[in-house]
Amino acid sequence: MTIVVHHLNNSRSQRILWLLEELELPYELRFYQRDKVTNLAPPELKAVHPLGKSPVLDIDGRIVMESGAIVQHLCERAGRFLPPAGSDDALRHLQLMHFAEGSVMTPVLLDLYVGRLGEAGARLHPRIQEQLASHFDYLESELRPSGHFVGDSLTGADIMLSFPIEIAMMKGNRSRWPKLAAFVDAMHARPAWQRALAKGGAYFK
Repeated sequence: MTIVVHHLNNSRSQRILWLLEELELPYELRFYQRDKVTNLAPPELKAVHPLGKSPVLDIDGRIVMESGAIVQHLCERAGRFLPPAGSDDALRHLQLMHFAEGSVMTPVLLDLYVGRLGEAGARLHPRIQEQLASHFDYLESELRPSGHFVGDSLTGADIMLSFPIEIAMMKGNRSRWPKLAAFVDAMHARPAWQRALAKGGAYFK
């Protein structure tokens, strides 16, 4: 399998590097830097993805986009980090994989963008904060004693949920959601995550 990762700094792409390191799959990195003023991806990414988004993988000449699809595809091809097909854990895993982008990232992004509006967005803040609280309260309650979201070991759901949870911790919520804080600490301690960080570069700075 030949893999090229089109990697945008400070983005969801970092968790894909982490997964590739966990799977011990070789890959080539092509770097793209956000504009320092607008924080937008460079126009060069549109040559790879019409929307100019990352992560995008070129796997054996086939373009694969969307984080959830990438994680699912890589895990299936490697035969790792997925619960047994047809099991209760498989259904739970599927739901949490979609929850990562389909649910929890919505209030996270609203908080980011509305926060830039200043007073113009003030009326929206209470609703956004309520949604952030409910979504991360849910994740706090769903984390298993093992420190994982499905079963007792790492799965694709942990990879997918890592990005929004890191954002929540970055915003000073460690004491509010201590289980999620421990999840992030354990993730950051994994050798594969550290290798991915060294290759992809620091983020959330």
